[in-house]
Amino acid sequence: MIDGILHRVRTGVQWRDLPERFGPWKTVYERHRLWSADGTWDRLLRQVQAEADATGEVDWDISVDSTIVRAHQHAAGARTNPPPALSSKGDGPREHQDETPWQSLVARLVEVVLEVRAWAARGAGSPARST
Repeated sequence: MIDGILHRVRTGVQWRDLPERFGPWKTVYERHRLWSADGTWDRLLRQVQAEADATGEVDWDISVDSTIVRAHQHAAGARTNPPPALSSKGDGPREHQDETPWQSLVARLVEVVLEVRAWAARGAGSPARST
């Protein structure tokens, strides 16, 4: 589920064009929508940042020149309240009874962060290319 959401965010594909290996696109979309509405993504980001900061893996020195950031013409008047959460179908037993969905989500996010770090480290060691 998380891989499907991350794939969609990284590539920008439409939800309906999500590869089948991530499961039904509508299920992935609904899970992302619900997690966005209930603040799950915000809590996960804060937790991953806090853990990385505690181990000294975060460099908070970032400079952004906002004069070059332009808002889309439709950015004005956007909805400020998240969409209402819907009850999910199949509120049956979970696949992993010993862990909460929150624990498995945090574990997967930690895996993704480690994969990205490994990818960045491999990229930092490669010679510079010019186009």
